[in-house]
Formats: sequence, structure tokens, C-alpha cells
Amino acid sequence: MARGKRQDVWVFFGELLKERREAAGLTQEELGRRVFVSGAYIGLFEQGIRKPQLDVATRIDEVLQTGGIFERTCRELIEKSPYASYFHAVAELEAVATKICEFAPTVIPGLLQTKEYARVVTLAANPFVTEEYVGEKVTSRIERARVLSDATRPEYWVTLHENAMLTPVGGPAVMAEQLDHIATLIRKRWVLVTVVPRAAGAHASMNGMLQLMEFGDQPPTAYTETSFSGTLLDDPAVVKRAQRAYDLLRVAALSPEASLALIESAAEDFRRCARTT
Repeated sequence: MARGKRQDVWVFFGELLKERREAAGLTQEELGRRVFVSGAYIGLFEQGIRKPQLDVATRIDEVLQTGGIFERTCRELIEKSPYASYFHAVAELEAVATKICEFAPTVIPGLLQTKEYARVVTLAANPFVTEEYVGEKVTSRIERARVLSDATRPEYWVTLHENAMLTPVGGPAVMAEQLDHIATLIRKRWVLVTVVPRAAGAHASMNGMLQLMEFGDQPPTAYTETSFSGTLLDDPAVVKRAQRAYDLLRVAALSPEASLALIESAAEDFRRCARTT
């Protein structure tokens, strides 16, 4: 489903939600309390700005006694999304974020991946899938990255751990191309990348990746992910803790200039290795 059509469905979702809420005689705050979100979030749902997670849609159906229409709409959009069920809402938010901050401890972030790198990562986690499946996953990842070339692209801050740069995903040729790609984006000033060196030792996000997103018209969010699931965090106190962790990561990182030099040096090392194999 094209992004424009998906957005039209979310706008319809919001309009219907407002209609059913008002018919039930509830304010946004009252409905929010009953489904365990704030009244402000109900307002964002009704405007089609924020997309409710499936469990919230289910609770809305129960409170408004709508026969499951909101849950079914959410499920339909999730099923038609090219992303994992836990990630589709994150991809939607990336498209409207004004600022994205990301920490990548082991894998190059999806928004920065080349096709070959994305292909190798996909196959490593799914060795028995069809070529069509791999192609769909790689295409969806590259399509996500188009947000960086848009005129309204967000500020994109990335903190890479040196491990993500040095793990030879796909071999030296693939890694040389991948690091060259990151260096190109840095020089275009489409992304600001800093590197936490391995010598820094312990850091503020030892348990995994972290992504923060800010928006012009809605509260910030944080996202964390494991190999099999991801969690989108809205609670202001939790988001504040995540922001503090990211601040600590940036303190531990090299300067942007030193980071670019390290990335380009690693790319050249991989290139030399590729020529001798």
C-alpha cells in the first residue's frame, strides 16, 4: 500500500474515532483515561498524526463498543506493511519526524544501509526464505532511507559503536561500499555521525540499540529493539531517560571530524583486504 493511501486510511480512522467518541459523550481526556493514554494522544489519533498501537485500538473498541472496527483497521494496515508488526509504526513516525537520533551498537542503522549490506543482514537472520522475500525486505529498507533525500528531511544524528563499523558483514567489499556510503552522506551533510570507540569500554546503552524521534506537533518518542521484537516508548519520563542515555553516548564518542576520519580509514582497510582476496 502506498504511503499516501496508508495516510488516507489513518485520517479516516481519526475521523471515525472522533465521531464515535462524541456519540458516546466522552471527551478526549475521558477516553484517554479509559484506554490508558493521554487525552492529547487521542487528539493526535483523531488528527491522523499519531497511529495507535494494536492494543490501544482494541481497548478503544471495547470502550466505545464499536464491534472491533478500530482493531480491524489497525490489523489491516499492519498486514499490508512491508515491516515487522512491531516496527511499522516506527517507520511511519520516521517519515514525519523533525529530528532522529540513533545509537547502533552492532549493526549499521537501516536508514544508512546499502542494498548489499541490507541483503546480507536479511539472509543472516532468514536463511531459508525465498529470494522474493529478501527482495521485499531490502526494497522496503531502501525506501525508508528516501526520507534522508527529501527536501524536508529530518536532522539525523547517528552514534555508531566501532563494532558496527568493523564487523565484516558480507565481506570486505560490501563493508568498504557501506562505509563509503556513510562517508558520502556525512559529506553531503544529510547525517551527522559520531563513533564510540571500542577503547571507551562501558557505555550508556550496553543493552542495545536506541532511537529517539522528535516532531513539530507531537511529543517525542523513543524506540528500542531486540532481535525479535521492538518497543515504541511514549511515556515522558521514560523518553527523558532515553534522551539522557543518548547524551551520555555522545559524550563518549569521538568528534564528528575524528569519526569521519575513522570511517574512511576503515573503508580503505576493507578495500585493501578485498583486493588481496
